[in-house]
Amino acid sequence: MSKQIAIEKRPIGLACPPYVIAEMSANHNGNLDTAFKIIEAAKAAGADAVKIQTYRPDTITLKSDLPDFQITDGLWAGRTLFDLYEWAHTPWEWHKPLFEHARKLGITIFSSPFDSTAVDLLEDLNAPAYKIASFEAIDLPLIRYVASTGKPMIISTGMADAEEIKEAIDAAHAGGCKELAILHCVSGYPAPAEDYNLRTIPDMIERFGLVTGLSDHTLDNTTAIASITMGASIIEKHFTLDRTGGGPDDSFSQEPAELAALCRDTKTAWAALGDVDYGRKSSEQGNVKFRRSLYFVKDLKAGDLITADAVRSVRPGFGLPPKCLESVVGRRLSANVGCNTPVTTDVLVCVWNEFLHPGHDDT
Repeated sequence: MSKQIAIEKRPIGLACPPYVIAEMSANHNGNLDTAFKIIEAAKAAGADAVKIQTYRPDTITLKSDLPDFQITDGLWAGRTLFDLYEWAHTPWEWHKPLFEHARKLGITIFSSPFDSTAVDLLEDLNAPAYKIASFEAIDLPLIRYVASTGKPMIISTGMADAEEIKEAIDAAHAGGCKELAILHCVSGYPAPAEDYNLRTIPDMIERFGLVTGLSDHTLDNTTAIASITMGASIIEKHFTLDRTGGGPDDSFSQEPAELAALCRDTKTAWAALGDVDYGRKSSEQGNVKFRRSLYFVKDLKAGDLITADAVRSVRPGFGLPPKCLESVVGRRLSANVGCNTPVTTDVLVCVWNEFLHPGHDDT
């Protein structure tokens, strides 16, 4: 199992800056020019990829007014499933110009397919990767079909329990997927931050051994940035030009300035994680003057005995550390010293080892 994958040669994993995906979803609102502008804005904001969704209403649901197909609450209340997906889908004839536009701009584009015909369309466009949407994570035949392309795959896990996640992973591997990532997700639109339980992410990393990220449906960037500290390597956020645009997903999507902040701040959080390091950092070097150290407060000559009133612990920190005070007092000088000069090993009749490891008399 791989702890690192790559999409169009961009490595993704714990040792790499976060991979940020701008999810267009239905935010083009039926306008191809708007879809182009979303891709342009995602590129300008610093996103690594823009993602679309590939389905038609008849490939994702049935045209029926029966109660099972009615949406009675939430953002899309009053519609049937067919009506919702007719409104929200990205026409298949748009896919080629969208892929061409993204490639011209130099931003990765891929999609979430919702059936095998969608995969076939995306393969014709040489899609570099695939995303399995949360609600499709239990569609194991679809996962196996996507896996058979040999492309990297990302599976969102919203609503899936640990057993269902394992089944999806097994299906991907059985289908031939070699580069697989999973996203912790809460399938609420929007989702409250307290539902995210980000401590699940390190458990997923340990349990499943895969590159792991976050599909974030909260309304700000706090949860996404915090997820980086939990080990998230991928961040996906819905993206729109205008949150008040009235489209199916606009109200819980990010606008350009927010996406730019997400791209910047997640990378800052990742950089801040660094490595385990107790050493002095480069930014601290100039502040050594603010540490305490031992300084002579009297003029003394070579051979003089250093008395307690001849040395003080003061700032700056260019002398021996204060912990050496007891070892310094009672020593003799090997050279003349002046008042307000640092106590250093080269003027003491002793060796440095005595100060770091008291109890070993080397005089």
